[in-house]
Amino acid sequence: QRGEGSPSGGRGLVPDDTMASMSVHEAAPRAAYIHVPFCRHRCGYCDFTLVAGRDDLIDEYLVALERELSSLETPRDVDTLFLGGGTPTHPPSAQLSRLLELVRRWFVLAPGYEFSVESNPNDLTDDKVELLTGAGVNRVSLGVQSFDPDVLRMLERDHTPAEIADVVPRLGKRIANVSLDLIFGVPGQALTSWRDTLRRAIDLEPQHISTYGLTYEKGTAFWTRRAKSALRPADEDLEYEMYATAMDDLAAAGFEQYELSNFARPGFACRHNQTYWSGQPYFGFGPGAARYINGRRETNHRSVTTWIHRVLAGESPIGFAEELSPEDRAREAIVIGVRQSAGVDRGEFRDRTGFDLDVLAGPAISKHVAAALLEDDGRHIRLTRAGRFVADAVIVDFL
Repeated sequence: QRGEGSPSGGRGLVPDDTMASMSVHEAAPRAAYIHVPFCRHRCGYCDFTLVAGRDDLIDEYLVALERELSSLETPRDVDTLFLGGGTPTHPPSAQLSRLLELVRRWFVLAPGYEFSVESNPNDLTDDKVELLTGAGVNRVSLGVQSFDPDVLRMLERDHTPAEIADVVPRLGKRIANVSLDLIFGVPGQALTSWRDTLRRAIDLEPQHISTYGLTYEKGTAFWTRRAKSALRPADEDLEYEMYATAMDDLAAAGFEQYELSNFARPGFACRHNQTYWSGQPYFGFGPGAARYINGRRETNHRSVTTWIHRVLAGESPIGFAEELSPEDRAREAIVIGVRQSAGVDRGEFRDRTGFDLDVLAGPAISKHVAAALLEDDGRHIRLTRAGRFVADAVIVDFL
């Protein structure tokens, strides 16, 4: 799922042999993702699984989620738990309380856990912050996007820079790990505006910042507006400069870039996302949620109403499933590894996948090392600074 954080077994929801084979071949997942699909408004660039203006579905969603979670049969110990959306903090306090109680009933947080929740700045009343902390939430990811009012309007966000400046310190008094999501490459956005957004984000002293270049996904309002020439995408050179500015300014402020879009103060990298990136198994519940168990990836139906109806009817909510071959899993591990600043360690790769990195991807490695897009020290391969700007073009050669 988004931004950070996405992505079970059993009775009528997931084939029984999934859990059986997991117990033989692979340790049980230690991470779980819950998708909460409710929002006040669908922003023009958003293609996530959500419904806006359908708060009438929240109670039915909670009943269906409880039914889907009951497929676990017994509560599970997890190291990381992530509530994403949508906007998990959008439901009114009484329903948010029910959601948190339900999730905590089925997932037992292990010592040293990370429990993340995504939120919008204008959702976090003192009452809701109290509910989050009471449930053990110790990390909140805020969809800030910008501190420029014009950019916020272009992105159809309904919060203001003043609300951001109010909520971050107020939240930080109760929750020690706060992450801010920012977007660059917005039509009409100037480099000076982006640099100011970075400065103001840094000044709020969060522990983590994610920066995403605006994309135009098929089916979104922005896709349609661009096709009709009603939106003019940012110039590619300007986007490159904005990304370079993020890397430089955040590094100067003490943030470490540990993945293409993610920067953290030492010790505050998102552990839940690192579960995905290290190829470890994870649970996923809710509409559009993905799970990965024993090499099998399953994604629930993206329609919120269809997911609700299927679960409550005792039918499978799965909309898509695929079984990855050992080689496919190995190639995916390269792709995910190259996106991370640490890159791919040849020894760890061989131990984890059973494949030799150079046998599997030697020509691609040589090609991109020669082009100065990858560096190879004999043990690791990793993107160079130049390679980060064209990462997708590099990564495709490993598939």
